[in-house]
Amino acid sequence: MSSLPSALAAHPDLDTWVRVDVERTITVFTGKVELGQGIVSALARVAAEELDVAFERVRVETADTDHGLDERMTAGSRSMADSGTALRHAAAEVRARLLELASTALEVPLERLQILDGTISDPSGGGCVTYWQLAGGQPLRRTATGLISPKPAGAHRLVGRSEANRSDLRALVTGATRFVQDLRHELMVHARVVRPPSRAARLESLDDAPVRGMAGVIDVVRNGSFVGVLAEREEQAVRAAEVLHSRARWAEEATLPPCGALGSWLREQPDEAFLVTDGSPAGPAPEPDGAVQWTHRASYTRPYLMHGSIGPSAAMALWQDGRLTVWTHSQGVYPLREALGDALELPTDAIRVRHVVGAGCYGHNAADDAAFDAALLAIAAPGRAVMLKWSRMDEHQWEPYGAPALVECSAVLDQGGRIVDWSHDVWGTTHISRPMTGGSPNLLAGPHLDPPLSYRGPAPFLVKEAGIHRNATPIYELPRQRIVKHFVAAMPLRTSSLRSLGAYANVFAIESFMDELAALRGVSPLQFRLMHLGDTRAREVLQTAADAAGWSGAASADFGRGSGVALARYKGSAAYAAVVVRLRVDDETAAIALDEIFIAADCGEVVDPSGAINQLEGGALQSASWTLKEQVVFDSTTVNSVDWDTYPILRFSEVPRIETVLLDRPGQPFLGIGEATQGPTGAAISNAVFDAIGVRLRDTPFTPARVRAAALVA
Repeated sequence: MSSLPSALAAHPDLDTWVRVDVERTITVFTGKVELGQGIVSALARVAAEELDVAFERVRVETADTDHGLDERMTAGSRSMADSGTALRHAAAEVRARLLELASTALEVPLERLQILDGTISDPSGGGCVTYWQLAGGQPLRRTATGLISPKPAGAHRLVGRSEANRSDLRALVTGATRFVQDLRHELMVHARVVRPPSRAARLESLDDAPVRGMAGVIDVVRNGSFVGVLAEREEQAVRAAEVLHSRARWAEEATLPPCGALGSWLREQPDEAFLVTDGSPAGPAPEPDGAVQWTHRASYTRPYLMHGSIGPSAAMALWQDGRLTVWTHSQGVYPLREALGDALELPTDAIRVRHVVGAGCYGHNAADDAAFDAALLAIAAPGRAVMLKWSRMDEHQWEPYGAPALVECSAVLDQGGRIVDWSHDVWGTTHISRPMTGGSPNLLAGPHLDPPLSYRGPAPFLVKEAGIHRNATPIYELPRQRIVKHFVAAMPLRTSSLRSLGAYANVFAIESFMDELAALRGVSPLQFRLMHLGDTRAREVLQTAADAAGWSGAASADFGRGSGVALARYKGSAAYAAVVVRLRVDDETAAIALDEIFIAADCGEVVDPSGAINQLEGGALQSASWTLKEQVVFDSTTVNSVDWDTYPILRFSEVPRIETVLLDRPGQPFLGIGEATQGPTGAAISNAVFDAIGVRLRDTPFTPARVRAAALVA
């Protein structure tokens, strides 16, 4: 089995991956989930290619614990590299098996057979038979051998081409898609949870008598500081929760640090420091050797960031006959099942977790927490399907945030202007507290229960490219590097995975610092990068982005308008992306307006060009929103970012023109693209601002107030 892709080696039964349906369709299975990234369509394209059927015939079923295909998390831009590669090989083996069956049925040698849209025929007149006649509705009962190779890239008719549209696109744009928030069940009731007003708050008293008498209210559930209400109709549950909130009394404490000084606060906290290269305890930066011409230091920060899902989290749960079924938009149905089993003291075989598409999220938002809320309330209402929805305020105040970071960079340039010493220190906390990380459920309601669920505190991940130090190692050839992560365990707000994890802050710092060094050296930022770049694929991506923008790297001659570039390879192993940004800085308001974004990317073999472009451009826009606008705001007690006014995001009217160039590599491995543009976009914006007005912005978000303050210092 060593020759099989890892996901196929773990699940070698071909029936786990492919089913030939009676209805003249093909169903393929994945342990990954659809989050808006388009993997359902991409996987359908891969399967249709290998099986020689029309794209329209392929159906894709995503993660469901009852199916048995455990691919853990949909994360890290690994869906196509893991599930896509496994499915490609599984489909190739299924095709070979169907050819064997056809050869026997038609009494025709294999080499004479050909396939057209699931019909196997002998061109010399030996008859034909279809997949559905051979195996429709029947299991194949075969194990993957690793002896069948997928088609060569030159034989592809769908992969890498634009002939087939996304299979889910029409439903999305017409409003027909049924999200988890839209689920209906004949036994359904509605629920809401009354959250504490702040992180450290504990419930002292609750007068629920008036609520129990309200129309439609089925029950009020209290367990410690966890309070929920069940009602026949949704508006009844909403109103009951409002009344419960007004009749709850909480004990609160001021536990939060100054919101505007997170970088210095992080620097002052006790930390564990590790050299990223080998996980050894880290010491101070070494003194530079040899002739030194230039030295430079700078620090960069990012605040707490939200996932900002447009649709607040939701889940449905049914407790019936000793079995719990949960419908959720979680990114990992198997870890969630384990967490629910641990939290509820149920065997995992008594729990089924089914993925249903949510309203969009890249990372660990509140989906798992909502699922636990629904499960707790479903057990209090046996036989009723409990639809639990969070409010916008719940989502903003209680989702696990993207972790703040402080990055300090220093470098030494020799007399030839080349970097001879590089030091990178990054302070932060865990980016990974998904369910069962460290063996704990890690679900929001857990600490609110009586007794509270045990929770293992965050611990540093020392594996390659994990959380804090993701993309902390530069893509450039540098003779001496010191990369150190400083893990801060005691944090005031809960954090977990947000798109690109630590890569956004690290690439933002590295690529901003490269521009600062280029300016110190007196060369263009494009030339300076090429001086230190040996990876030929990276060089091609960088030059392609510059060419697409028609930009030589020369400084702007028009004050208030500027261009900036940045480059990275996500995780050092996934897609390459270079971004050039053109923008304006208003002289009166100090507001930054994006005019154009140019992206060049090498993501290995491209399966769906339009899907790849959507991912790259969507990532750039999300990064632009982080960089220009987003920051979780709080006082000493409470998170005050409760809606889109107090947590602004990029608006449609602020979206620039975007042009993307894909460098396709047919036959090369799939490289994940979903998180490739986050870091480069933020840095490119920072570099373009300097080109426009000569001001360095090192702390996101780049609000007008920060632009004005930086301009005064400059």
